[in-house]
Amino acid sequence: MRQRLKASLRVALKAGDVTSAAVFRSALSAIDNAEAVNRSGPTARLGVGAADVDRRDLSIEEVVEILRTEVSERMSAAAEYERLGREEVAARLRAEAATLAPYLEEL
Repeated sequence: MRQRLKASLRVALKAGDVTSAAVFRSALSAIDNAEAVNRSGPTARLGVGAADVDRRDLSIEEVVEILRTEVSERMSAAAEYERLGREEVAARLRAEAATLAPYLEEL
């Protein structure tokens, strides 16, 4: 899934589609954040590479849930902006959600 999102990001950047590129970057960042290991607690390592840690391997179900959350958050925000009379922002958020939705339908 990550590779497909990265490939879609490259296509969006080459096409000059900044909205889609931002959506793909956001989704990839959400996945990266979920893979981060909790570093709370004492750290003993010092020097070069001390901050390097292994990342969690996410299951496909976890990645799908992250993408679902990304779509859901955009749709919720769109509804709120629409309620406030900000149709242009609501339309942009719906378009962003629609950009990610096909990735959920494939799985």
